[in-house]
Amino acid sequence: MLFNSLSFVFFFVAVFAIYYLPFVKKWQLPFLVIVSTYFYGTAYWKATAILLISILVNTIISYKVSTDKKQNVKAWLFLGIAFNLATLFFFKYIKLFTLTFIDSSLHAQPFFHFLILVPLPIGVSFFTFEGISLLVDSYKQKEVQGIIKNQSFYSHFIRSSLFISFFPHLIAGPILKADQFIPQIGIKYFKNINWEKVFKQLILGYFLKMVVADNLKDITADLIYPFEIYHPITLITLLFGYSIQIFADFAGYSLIALGLASLLGYDLINNFNFPYISKSFSEFWTRWHISLSRWLKEYLYIPLGGNRKGVLRTYFNLFIVMFLGGLWHGATWNFALWGTVHGLAIAIERLISNYFKPNNTTWYKALKVILVFTVVSFAWLFFKLLTIHEVVNFYKALAPAYWHGFTLSNREWYVFFYCLPVLFYYILYLLRNRYTLTINKLEPFLYAVLLFLILSNAGFSGNFIYFRF
Repeated sequence: MLFNSLSFVFFFVAVFAIYYLPFVKKWQLPFLVIVSTYFYGTAYWKATAILLISILVNTIISYKVSTDKKQNVKAWLFLGIAFNLATLFFFKYIKLFTLTFIDSSLHAQPFFHFLILVPLPIGVSFFTFEGISLLVDSYKQKEVQGIIKNQSFYSHFIRSSLFISFFPHLIAGPILKADQFIPQIGIKYFKNINWEKVFKQLILGYFLKMVVADNLKDITADLIYPFEIYHPITLITLLFGYSIQIFADFAGYSLIALGLASLLGYDLINNFNFPYISKSFSEFWTRWHISLSRWLKEYLYIPLGGNRKGVLRTYFNLFIVMFLGGLWHGATWNFALWGTVHGLAIAIERLISNYFKPNNTTWYKALKVILVFTVVSFAWLFFKLLTIHEVVNFYKALAPAYWHGFTLSNREWYVFFYCLPVLFYYILYLLRNRYTLTINKLEPFLYAVLLFLILSNAGFSGNFIYFRF
């Protein structure tokens, strides 16, 4: 069930109506767990067993981490982390490992053929990371530890199940942290819903997804091999269009998830905070997929030593984190290279900052924003195209020999037209402090226009891109 499908609308309306019934109040938590499991099963019911096993194992081990004797706690923690990493590796990376490191002549043998055909459970990258968060926060965070200690195993099981399976975030994030979600778990009341916030999140989220991303999707579908049939200006236009599409798709899903969670009484992290106004690559990763950046920093970069063990170790840690962060997005070397490109950009940026004084003029800041956006956009090729060979061919198609005879077509105009709302969205954000009263007065009209466009100009419905992860 896609968030932008009619079947989901019926599903959520039914869930919402039952959730706040007076006699359901004390059963809200198990009810949410049941409907979340059902929601997951509609995507691929066979994978439901994997989700339930993950919930059960993480519940048992996090309970042990919080309540067992001190000398046993680390062993339980490492066992739980190993379980989650093994689950992620087997279902997501075993095919890549087999194709890369096992001789191709052996691929037809039953065992290796089985490994190549292992299905990818939807959302596995998210619920395994959340399992690790539950374990680590049960070990480190006193508040989470205290909550677990003061409840029965059954109560902890229900709360852990909800934390991992909560359907607004289950399929494509944001990645939840136990210390921020578990303290929120409890009975929710209809009267506490912030309707203004919910409507804004849902309208903007559905607009970004259905009007911007879905319409751009149909145009950027032309970004395929052979690239030489297009003028380089067309290729670059399509690439920038894809950059806006991927933002609108990811940010749109995140906002919808926030709105749905708010309707059920829970606050999730805003995952995308205007990333394309970043003046540095480091800043980009504080604005793009914030929950993943935070997870990688807290559970990988800092445990590796962060920037506390010298310059070389810092760069090594940085590359490891960005390389693995790239692979988290997809089990191909394309994604690993995408992460490496970002790691290299951050490293070069840090080196340069050691030798040049910061320039705070407006024009210099604008140039930095353009540079970061351009590099980030070209790096998206590793997302869009299937192989590294195709990425190389794209760059070849930008050679000087192809820069002649350009004629502006409808394709370029369509990209510009559907990118305009995102540009306007960013401009309003940048002007919010200077023209607060004016923007506040315009907001009802603007959201009404967005709602009208959702109903009248939605593109052909497609999967959210993050469903692949």
